[in-house]
Amino acid sequence: MKVALFAVIALVVLALLVLVHRWLWVRLVRDTTRPRGPARRIGTALAFALPLLSLAALTTGRAGAPFPLQQAVAWPGYMWLAVLLYLSLAMLVAEPVRALLLRRTAPAAPARVLPETAPAPAALTPGPAAPAGDPASAPDPAPAPDGVSRRRFVARAVGGAAAAAAVGTVGYGTYGVLRGPRVKRVEVPLAKLPRAAHGFRIAVVSDIHLGPVLGRAHTTRIVETVNRTQPDLIAIVGDLVDGSVHDLGSAAEPLRLLRARHGSYFVTGNHEYFSGARQWIEHVRELGLTPLENARRALPYFDLAGVNDVQGESEGHGPDFAAALGDRDRARAAVLMAHQPVVIHEAARNGVDLQLSGHTHGGQLWPGNYLAELANPTVAGLERYGDTQLYVSRGAGAWGPPVRVGAPSDITVVELASYHS
Repeated sequence: MKVALFAVIALVVLALLVLVHRWLWVRLVRDTTRPRGPARRIGTALAFALPLLSLAALTTGRAGAPFPLQQAVAWPGYMWLAVLLYLSLAMLVAEPVRALLLRRTAPAAPARVLPETAPAPAALTPGPAAPAGDPASAPDPAPAPDGVSRRRFVARAVGGAAAAAAVGTVGYGTYGVLRGPRVKRVEVPLAKLPRAAHGFRIAVVSDIHLGPVLGRAHTTRIVETVNRTQPDLIAIVGDLVDGSVHDLGSAAEPLRLLRARHGSYFVTGNHEYFSGARQWIEHVRELGLTPLENARRALPYFDLAGVNDVQGESEGHGPDFAAALGDRDRARAAVLMAHQPVVIHEAARNGVDLQLSGHTHGGQLWPGNYLAELANPTVAGLERYGDTQLYVSRGAGAWGPPVRVGAPSDITVVELASYHS
Protein backbone atom coordinates (compact mmCIF):
# COMPACT_ATOMS: atom_id res chain seq x y z
CA MET A 1 0.00 0.00 0.00
CA LYS A 2 2.77 2.43 0.96
CA VAL A 3 4.71 1.59 -2.20
CA ALA A 4 1.64 2.24 -4.35
CA LEU A 5 0.95 5.54 -2.61
CA PHE A 6 4.56 6.61 -3.06
CA ALA A 7 4.39 5.70 -6.76
CA VAL A 8 1.23 7.78 -7.24
CA ILE A 9 2.78 10.78 -5.45
CA ALA A 10 5.97 10.42 -7.50
CA LEU A 11 3.99 10.37 -10.76
CA VAL A 12 2.00 13.46 -9.74
CA VAL A 13 5.18 15.35 -8.83
CA LEU A 14 6.84 14.26 -12.08
CA ALA A 15 3.85 15.39 -14.13
CA LEU A 16 3.83 18.74 -12.33
CA LEU A 17 7.53 19.24 -13.00
CA VAL A 18 7.01 18.46 -16.69
CA LEU A 19 4.19 21.01 -16.91
CA VAL A 20 6.22 23.68 -15.10
CA HIS A 21 9.23 23.15 -17.36
CA ARG A 22 6.98 23.26 -20.43
CA TRP A 23 5.46 26.55 -19.25
CA LEU A 24 8.86 28.08 -18.52
CA TRP A 25 10.14 26.96 -21.93
CA VAL A 26 7.20 28.71 -23.61
CA ARG A 27 7.66 31.95 -21.68
CA LEU A 28 11.46 32.11 -21.53
CA VAL A 29 12.54 30.35 -24.73
CA ARG A 30 9.79 30.21 -27.32
CA ASP A 31 8.42 33.70 -26.65
CA THR A 32 11.84 35.37 -26.47
CA THR A 33 13.78 33.78 -29.33
CA ARG A 34 13.52 33.52 -33.11
CA PRO A 35 12.43 30.18 -34.56
CA ARG A 36 15.30 27.91 -35.57
CA GLY A 37 17.84 30.38 -34.15
CA PRO A 38 20.80 29.30 -31.98
CA ALA A 39 19.25 30.82 -28.85
CA ARG A 40 16.10 28.74 -29.36
CA ARG A 41 18.15 25.56 -29.76
CA ILE A 42 20.27 26.26 -26.67
CA GLY A 43 17.24 27.12 -24.54
CA THR A 44 15.41 23.98 -25.66
CA ALA A 45 18.44 21.82 -24.90
CA LEU A 46 18.68 23.29 -21.39
CA ALA A 47 14.96 22.70 -20.86
CA PHE A 48 15.68 18.98 -21.22
CA ALA A 49 19.16 18.80 -19.64
CA LEU A 50 18.55 20.73 -16.40
CA PRO A 51 15.62 18.63 -15.11
CA LEU A 52 17.52 15.46 -16.00
CA LEU A 53 20.50 16.70 -13.98
CA SER A 54 18.17 17.46 -11.06
CA LEU A 55 16.72 13.97 -11.25
CA ALA A 56 20.23 12.54 -11.31
CA ALA A 57 21.25 14.63 -8.29
CA LEU A 58 18.27 13.29 -6.32
CA THR A 59 18.75 9.64 -7.23
CA THR A 60 22.45 8.84 -7.73
CA GLY A 61 23.21 8.76 -4.01
CA ARG A 62 20.36 6.38 -3.18
CA ALA A 63 21.27 4.26 -6.20
CA GLY A 64 24.84 3.81 -4.93
CA ALA A 65 26.48 5.57 -7.89
CA PRO A 66 30.22 6.32 -7.63
CA PHE A 67 30.81 9.36 -5.43
CA PRO A 68 32.61 11.35 -8.19
CA LEU A 69 29.48 10.98 -10.32
CA GLN A 70 27.32 12.16 -7.43
CA GLN A 71 29.52 15.23 -7.08
CA ALA A 72 29.45 15.92 -10.82
CA VAL A 73 25.65 16.07 -11.02
CA ALA A 74 24.94 17.50 -7.55
CA TRP A 75 25.93 21.13 -8.08
CA PRO A 76 24.10 21.81 -11.38
CA GLY A 77 21.19 19.51 -10.51
CA TYR A 78 20.48 20.85 -7.04
CA MET A 79 21.14 24.47 -7.97
CA TRP A 80 18.62 24.21 -10.80
CA LEU A 81 15.98 23.02 -8.31
CA ALA A 82 16.48 26.20 -6.28
CA VAL A 83 16.47 28.41 -9.37
CA LEU A 84 13.39 26.58 -10.65
CA LEU A 85 11.48 27.38 -7.45
CA TYR A 86 12.16 31.12 -7.52
CA LEU A 87 11.98 31.40 -11.29
CA SER A 88 8.51 29.83 -11.22
CA LEU A 89 7.39 32.17 -8.43
CA ALA A 90 8.82 35.20 -10.25
CA MET A 91 7.13 34.22 -13.51
CA LEU A 92 3.80 33.75 -11.76
CA VAL A 93 4.08 37.29 -10.43
CA ALA A 94 5.18 38.50 -13.87
CA GLU A 95 2.25 36.95 -15.77
CA PRO A 96 -0.25 39.80 -15.09
CA VAL A 97 2.51 42.35 -15.78
CA ARG A 98 3.21 40.70 -19.11
CA ALA A 99 -0.49 40.68 -20.02
CA LEU A 100 -0.85 44.36 -19.11
CA LEU A 101 2.18 45.40 -21.16
CA LEU A 102 0.99 43.47 -24.18
CA ARG A 103 -2.42 45.09 -23.94
CA ARG A 104 -0.94 48.57 -23.74
CA THR A 105 1.41 48.02 -26.65
CA ALA A 106 -1.08 46.25 -28.92
CA PRO A 107 -1.33 47.79 -32.44
CA ALA A 108 -4.08 50.39 -32.89
CA ALA A 109 -7.29 49.25 -34.56
CA PRO A 110 -7.46 49.99 -38.32
CA ALA A 111 -9.17 53.27 -39.30
CA ARG A 112 -12.85 53.09 -40.22
CA VAL A 113 -13.44 53.13 -43.98
CA LEU A 114 -15.60 56.10 -45.02
CA PRO A 115 -18.61 55.53 -47.27
CA GLU A 116 -18.01 56.28 -50.96
CA THR A 117 -20.65 59.00 -50.95
CA ALA A 118 -19.10 60.91 -48.05
CA PRO A 119 -16.89 63.84 -48.98
CA ALA A 120 -13.22 63.19 -48.47
CA PRO A 121 -11.58 65.26 -45.77
CA ALA A 122 -9.72 68.24 -47.12
CA ALA A 123 -6.41 66.92 -45.97
CA LEU A 124 -6.96 63.72 -47.95
CA THR A 125 -8.32 65.39 -51.14
CA PRO A 126 -5.96 64.45 -53.99
CA GLY A 127 -4.16 67.33 -55.65
CA PRO A 128 -3.03 67.60 -59.24
CA ALA A 129 -1.36 64.55 -60.69
CA ALA A 130 2.40 64.62 -60.39
CA PRO A 131 4.54 64.03 -63.43
CA ALA A 132 5.23 60.45 -64.28
CA GLY A 133 8.36 59.15 -62.70
CA ASP A 134 8.33 61.67 -59.86
CA PRO A 135 9.26 59.90 -56.58
CA ALA A 136 6.64 61.91 -54.80
CA SER A 137 4.03 60.15 -56.84
CA ALA A 138 4.70 56.84 -55.10
CA PRO A 139 2.37 56.24 -52.14
CA ASP A 140 3.90 55.98 -48.65
CA PRO A 141 4.52 52.32 -47.89
CA ALA A 142 2.33 50.92 -45.21
CA PRO A 143 4.21 50.35 -41.94
CA ALA A 144 5.26 46.71 -41.45
CA PRO A 145 3.26 44.93 -38.80
CA ASP A 146 5.35 44.86 -35.65
CA GLY A 147 3.14 42.86 -33.27
CA VAL A 148 5.55 39.89 -33.17
CA SER A 149 8.65 41.94 -32.41
CA ARG A 150 6.79 43.97 -29.81
CA ARG A 151 5.56 40.78 -28.16
CA ARG A 152 9.10 39.39 -28.15
CA PHE A 153 10.45 42.58 -26.59
CA VAL A 154 7.91 42.38 -23.75
CA ALA A 155 8.66 38.67 -23.25
CA ARG A 156 12.37 39.38 -23.04
CA ALA A 157 11.95 42.27 -20.61
CA VAL A 158 9.61 40.38 -18.29
CA GLY A 159 11.50 37.08 -18.54
CA GLY A 160 14.84 38.79 -18.01
CA ALA A 161 13.59 40.57 -14.88
CA ALA A 162 12.17 37.32 -13.48
CA ALA A 163 15.38 35.41 -14.23
CA ALA A 164 17.51 38.13 -12.63
CA ALA A 165 15.35 38.07 -9.49
CA ALA A 166 15.53 34.26 -9.25
CA VAL A 167 19.28 34.03 -9.85
CA GLY A 168 19.95 36.88 -7.43
CA THR A 169 17.87 35.26 -4.71
CA VAL A 170 19.55 31.88 -5.16
CA GLY A 171 23.00 33.46 -5.35
CA TYR A 172 22.54 35.30 -2.06
CA GLY A 173 21.10 32.16 -0.44
CA THR A 174 24.10 30.13 -1.62
CA TYR A 175 26.53 32.69 -0.21
CA GLY A 176 24.79 32.39 3.16
CA VAL A 177 25.39 28.63 3.27
CA LEU A 178 28.95 28.63 1.98
CA ARG A 179 30.17 31.33 4.37
CA GLY A 180 29.12 29.08 7.26
CA PRO A 181 26.48 29.32 10.00
CA ARG A 182 26.18 32.28 12.32
CA VAL A 183 26.11 31.90 16.10
CA LYS A 184 22.77 32.41 17.80
CA ARG A 185 22.44 32.68 21.58
CA VAL A 186 19.36 31.70 23.55
CA GLU A 187 18.84 31.72 27.32
CA VAL A 188 16.65 28.91 28.64
CA PRO A 189 15.65 28.95 32.33
CA LEU A 190 15.11 25.53 33.90
CA ALA A 191 13.26 25.21 37.21
CA LYS A 192 15.27 22.19 38.40
CA LEU A 193 18.69 23.49 37.41
CA PRO A 194 20.95 24.11 40.44
CA ARG A 195 22.52 27.51 40.99
CA ALA A 196 25.99 26.14 40.25
CA ALA A 197 24.90 25.35 36.67
CA HIS A 198 23.64 28.86 35.89
CA GLY A 199 25.18 29.95 32.59
CA PHE A 200 26.01 26.39 31.42
CA ARG A 201 26.51 26.62 27.62
CA ILE A 202 25.38 23.93 25.18
CA ALA A 203 26.38 24.39 21.55
CA VAL A 204 23.55 22.90 19.51
CA VAL A 205 24.54 21.77 16.01
CA SER A 206 22.10 20.11 13.67
CA ASP A 207 21.66 19.20 10.00
CA ILE A 208 25.26 19.58 8.84
CA HIS A 209 24.46 17.39 5.79
CA LEU A 210 27.91 16.46 4.59
CA GLY A 211 27.56 15.04 1.09
CA PRO A 212 28.49 15.55 -2.56
CA VAL A 213 28.06 19.33 -2.22
CA LEU A 214 29.11 20.25 1.33
CA GLY A 215 32.39 18.60 2.32
CA ARG A 216 35.42 18.94 4.56
CA ALA A 217 35.70 22.73 4.27
CA HIS A 218 32.11 23.01 5.50
CA THR A 219 32.91 20.82 8.52
CA THR A 220 36.01 22.87 9.29
CA ARG A 221 34.00 26.11 9.30
CA ILE A 222 31.47 24.60 11.69
CA VAL A 223 34.10 23.19 14.06
CA GLU A 224 35.96 26.50 14.22
CA THR A 225 32.74 28.40 14.87
CA VAL A 226 31.67 26.02 17.64
CA ASN A 227 35.05 26.09 19.36
CA ARG A 228 35.08 29.90 19.35
CA THR A 229 31.95 29.88 21.52
CA GLN A 230 33.85 27.90 24.22
CA PRO A 231 30.87 25.70 25.08
CA ASP A 232 30.59 23.50 28.13
CA LEU A 233 28.94 20.77 26.03
CA ILE A 234 28.35 20.14 22.32
CA ALA A 235 25.13 18.48 21.12
CA ILE A 236 25.00 17.30 17.49
CA VAL A 237 21.34 16.46 16.99
CA GLY A 238 21.32 14.45 13.77
CA ASP A 239 21.53 14.62 9.98
CA LEU A 240 25.29 14.82 9.99
CA VAL A 241 25.71 13.12 6.61
CA ASP A 242 24.19 12.17 3.27
CA GLY A 243 26.43 9.29 2.25
CA SER A 244 28.63 6.48 3.45
CA VAL A 245 31.66 6.55 5.73
CA HIS A 246 33.72 5.40 2.75
CA ASP A 247 32.77 8.51 0.76
CA LEU A 248 32.48 11.07 3.56
CA GLY A 249 34.84 9.89 6.29
CA SER A 250 37.42 12.46 5.25
CA ALA A 251 34.79 15.23 5.22
CA ALA A 252 33.80 14.38 8.81
CA GLU A 253 37.42 14.22 10.07
CA PRO A 254 37.53 17.82 11.43
CA LEU A 255 34.90 16.82 14.03
CA ARG A 256 37.84 15.30 15.90
CA LEU A 257 38.88 18.86 16.79
CA LEU A 258 35.68 19.76 18.67
CA ARG A 259 36.43 20.90 22.22
CA ALA A 260 34.04 21.19 25.18
CA ARG A 261 34.56 20.77 28.90
CA HIS A 262 31.87 18.10 29.26
CA GLY A 263 32.32 16.48 25.86
CA SER A 264 30.56 16.20 22.51
CA TYR A 265 27.45 14.08 21.99
CA PHE A 266 25.59 12.78 18.96
CA VAL A 267 22.17 11.36 18.11
CA THR A 268 21.01 10.03 14.77
CA GLY A 269 18.79 11.89 12.34
CA ASN A 270 16.63 10.44 9.59
CA HIS A 271 19.40 10.89 7.00
CA GLU A 272 21.77 8.69 8.98
CA TYR A 273 19.36 5.82 8.33
CA PHE A 274 19.59 6.55 4.60
CA SER A 275 23.39 6.49 4.85
CA GLY A 276 24.20 3.50 7.08
CA ALA A 277 23.44 4.55 10.66
CA ARG A 278 25.45 1.84 12.37
CA GLN A 279 28.68 2.61 10.53
CA TRP A 280 28.29 6.32 11.28
CA ILE A 281 27.59 5.73 14.96
CA GLU A 282 30.83 3.79 15.23
CA HIS A 283 32.72 6.35 13.15
CA VAL A 284 31.70 9.38 15.22
CA ARG A 285 32.76 7.43 18.29
CA GLU A 286 36.21 7.09 16.71
CA LEU A 287 36.18 10.87 16.13
CA GLY A 288 35.73 11.49 19.86
CA LEU A 289 31.97 12.04 19.98
CA THR A 290 29.71 10.08 22.31
CA PRO A 291 26.65 8.59 20.60
CA LEU A 292 23.54 8.47 22.76
CA GLU A 293 21.46 5.58 21.41
CA ASN A 294 18.36 5.69 23.61
CA ALA A 295 20.75 6.35 26.47
CA ARG A 296 21.49 8.85 29.21
CA ARG A 297 24.53 10.41 30.84
CA ALA A 298 24.39 11.86 34.35
CA LEU A 299 26.32 15.12 34.20
CA PRO A 300 27.24 17.11 37.31
CA TYR A 301 24.19 19.39 37.10
CA PHE A 302 21.57 17.62 34.98
CA ASP A 303 20.86 14.46 33.01
CA LEU A 304 21.65 14.47 29.30
CA ALA A 305 19.65 11.91 27.29
CA GLY A 306 19.42 11.06 23.62
CA VAL A 307 16.99 9.02 21.55
CA ASN A 308 17.34 7.52 18.08
CA ASP A 309 15.48 9.19 15.26
CA VAL A 310 12.00 7.95 14.40
CA GLN A 311 13.31 6.84 10.98
CA GLY A 312 15.21 4.15 12.87
CA GLU A 313 11.91 2.33 13.43
CA SER A 314 12.28 1.02 9.88
CA GLU A 315 15.35 -0.88 11.10
CA GLY A 316 14.02 -1.76 14.54
CA HIS A 317 16.09 0.96 16.21
CA GLY A 318 13.60 3.77 16.77
CA PRO A 319 13.33 6.07 19.80
CA ASP A 320 12.97 4.34 23.16
CA PHE A 321 12.09 6.85 25.86
CA ALA A 322 11.80 4.19 28.56
CA ALA A 323 15.39 3.12 27.96
CA ALA A 324 16.66 6.69 27.87
CA LEU A 325 14.64 8.19 30.71
CA GLY A 326 12.65 5.49 32.51
CA ASP A 327 14.69 4.99 35.67
CA ARG A 328 16.14 8.44 36.24
CA ASP A 329 15.76 10.72 39.27
CA ARG A 330 13.06 13.21 38.24
CA ALA A 331 14.26 15.71 40.83
CA ARG A 332 17.15 16.43 38.44
CA ALA A 333 16.75 18.51 35.30
CA ALA A 334 16.73 16.52 32.06
CA VAL A 335 17.92 17.73 28.66
CA LEU A 336 16.99 15.51 25.72
CA MET A 337 18.68 15.34 22.31
CA ALA A 338 16.16 14.24 19.65
CA HIS A 339 16.49 15.02 15.97
CA GLN A 340 12.83 15.56 15.09
CA PRO A 341 10.60 18.00 17.02
CA VAL A 342 7.59 15.66 16.63
CA VAL A 343 8.65 13.60 19.65
CA ILE A 344 8.13 16.56 22.00
CA HIS A 345 4.86 15.19 23.38
CA GLU A 346 6.51 11.90 24.32
CA ALA A 347 9.36 13.88 25.87
CA ALA A 348 6.88 15.88 27.95
CA ARG A 349 5.22 12.70 29.18
CA ASN A 350 8.63 11.48 30.35
CA GLY A 351 9.40 14.61 32.36
CA VAL A 352 11.98 16.18 30.05
CA ASP A 353 12.73 19.81 30.88
CA LEU A 354 14.35 20.79 27.58
CA GLN A 355 14.41 19.05 24.19
CA LEU A 356 17.05 20.03 21.61
CA SER A 357 16.11 19.29 17.99
CA GLY A 358 16.73 20.19 14.37
CA HIS A 359 15.36 18.51 11.21
CA THR A 360 13.18 21.37 9.91
CA HIS A 361 15.96 23.63 8.54
CA GLY A 362 13.53 26.42 9.40
CA GLY A 363 11.97 25.65 6.02
CA GLN A 364 15.33 26.30 4.26
CA LEU A 365 13.76 27.79 1.12
CA TRP A 366 10.89 30.23 1.57
CA PRO A 367 7.96 29.50 1.39
CA GLY A 368 9.04 26.06 2.62
CA ASN A 369 8.55 27.21 6.20
CA TYR A 370 4.77 27.02 5.68
CA LEU A 371 5.08 23.40 4.59
CA ALA A 372 7.38 22.64 7.52
CA GLU A 373 4.72 24.00 9.89
CA LEU A 374 2.31 21.33 8.67
CA ALA A 375 4.62 18.50 9.74
CA ASN A 376 6.33 19.90 12.86
CA PRO A 377 5.04 21.37 16.12
CA THR A 378 7.83 23.99 16.05
CA VAL A 379 9.78 25.00 12.95
CA ALA A 380 12.47 27.11 14.62
CA GLY A 381 13.20 28.71 17.96
CA LEU A 382 12.07 28.11 21.54
CA GLU A 383 8.55 27.09 22.55
CA ARG A 384 6.97 25.59 25.63
CA TYR A 385 4.83 22.45 25.76
CA GLY A 386 3.48 22.19 29.28
CA ASP A 387 6.46 21.91 31.62
CA THR A 388 8.78 20.99 28.72
CA GLN A 389 10.58 23.47 26.51
CA LEU A 390 11.55 22.69 22.93
CA TYR A 391 14.36 24.40 21.06
CA VAL A 392 14.63 23.77 17.30
CA SER A 393 17.73 24.87 15.42
CA ARG A 394 17.53 25.84 11.73
CA GLY A 395 20.65 23.77 11.18
CA ALA A 396 24.23 24.42 10.15
CA GLY A 397 24.05 23.13 6.58
CA ALA A 398 21.51 22.49 3.85
CA TRP A 399 19.95 19.48 2.19
CA GLY A 400 19.83 19.34 -1.61
CA PRO A 401 20.53 22.82 -2.95
CA PRO A 402 23.21 24.54 -0.83
CA VAL A 403 20.83 27.47 -0.59
CA ARG A 404 18.85 29.08 2.21
CA VAL A 405 16.26 31.81 1.72
CA GLY A 406 14.45 33.25 4.73
CA ALA A 407 15.96 30.61 7.03
CA PRO A 408 19.63 31.40 7.73
CA SER A 409 21.81 28.59 9.05
CA ASP A 410 22.85 28.72 12.68
CA ILE A 411 24.78 27.17 15.50
CA THR A 412 22.89 27.91 18.68
CA VAL A 413 24.51 28.39 22.06
CA VAL A 414 21.79 27.48 24.57
CA GLU A 415 22.68 29.07 27.89
CA LEU A 416 20.91 27.35 30.77
CA ALA A 417 19.64 29.60 33.54
CA SER A 418 18.74 28.66 37.10
CA TYR A 419 15.74 30.10 38.89
CA HIS A 420 17.84 29.91 42.06
CA SER A 421 20.61 32.26 40.90
